[in-house]
Amino acid sequence: MSEPQASLPRLMALFGSGETSPAMTSVHQDLIARVSHPDVNAIVIDTPFGFQENADELTARIIAYFREHVGSEIRVASLRHGGRATALEVEQFLSSIDGADYVFAGPGSPTYALHHWRDPGVRTRFIEKLTQGGCLTFASAAAIGLGAYALPVYEIYKVGDDPSWAEGLDVLGAIGVRCAVVPHYNNREGGTHDTRFCWMGEPRLRLLESMLPDDVVILGIDEYTACIIDIDTQAVTVRGAGGVTLRHWGMERRWEHETFRLSELQSAEQSPTSPHPALPQRGRGNDSPKEGILEPVRAWGASGRDAIARHDVDGLVAVILEMESVLHEWSSNVDGSDERARGRAEMRQLIVRLGEMVRRGAQAGMREQLEPLVGVLLTLRGEARRAQRFHEADRLREILAQCGVEVEDTPSGTGWSLAHR
Repeated sequence: MSEPQASLPRLMALFGSGETSPAMTSVHQDLIARVSHPDVNAIVIDTPFGFQENADELTARIIAYFREHVGSEIRVASLRHGGRATALEVEQFLSSIDGADYVFAGPGSPTYALHHWRDPGVRTRFIEKLTQGGCLTFASAAAIGLGAYALPVYEIYKVGDDPSWAEGLDVLGAIGVRCAVVPHYNNREGGTHDTRFCWMGEPRLRLLESMLPDDVVILGIDEYTACIIDIDTQAVTVRGAGGVTLRHWGMERRWEHETFRLSELQSAEQSPTSPHPALPQRGRGNDSPKEGILEPVRAWGASGRDAIARHDVDGLVAVILEMESVLHEWSSNVDGSDERARGRAEMRQLIVRLGEMVRRGAQAGMREQLEPLVGVLLTLRGEARRAQRFHEADRLREILAQCGVEVEDTPSGTGWSLAHR
């Protein structure tokens, strides 16, 4: 077996606040340096503040901050409203996360972000940064969403809803930290009233804590503070003005300006039935057959992207054909659907890239070059329709349409044509 390429470090950074302040600039610089090879593909996700009227202004400020202070370019991965986004826009968003070394998300509404991150591909992409390498840097509202339980801050503090928890993405659960993330842990804005614990105050926090399962802890992060988790070394470093607090049933443990073992944050050892077991360490054996299934999926994605970079349509068709063949076998041999979903996700990304090729301008004979590839995709759509998986069939047709390929269903069969561009 050939030696794999050197992997990026696996990092996660959670900011309590101040994520684009001068105080946190050196943290961003150090994290970006660690995932650069030598350049870095950095993105900012705009979902948490996508509902705000000044969303464009906020993204411009973040881009300017990274360019002028951090010294790095960052581009926008946009998904402001999952329900209004086209299938192509969703796939482009997921593809941006896939290709990024540094993924940043910050202020806004945690419950709004979670509502529009419910596509299972989003959580999968976030977790893959912790398995395949890269850095997730989430602050305030976005950081809240990474826990098993998410705090509906605005609904409780501004609207007056009764204290409750929302379902989080539980990305931290994938590294054995079953928690609810509470940024702004040491907030003092209230002056005469208690606004600690992300504006909840002690009485409401106690009530909220009583609603959590026994194995879930509260991970509190002070303002202008970063909690940096290095999964490879199993170490947690606290940087910035404040500290990180682990709270469980009213008992607290706190760290400031120090490094400690990740095991200090992890729950009791997870049982075999735990829905999100901790990630395996690199270099350790793994007897699960699923690992062998996922490897060709990743290889296909790499081969397809390489073929596109070389404008090798035949090579791309070969990748799609191989994916279709093996995915068909998996449909009867694999118990779960996660692996098939990942394979389909890779195929959808290749379709997105096909759309980019079409938009750049059709070359002479483009239809002849694309016919084998589109034929395979239409075959997959036909199989989905015959199996009454109509949502999947409609999604394939919509993605092809967004890519400039018009599908025509007639009594004599299905045809296609390139849309006028």
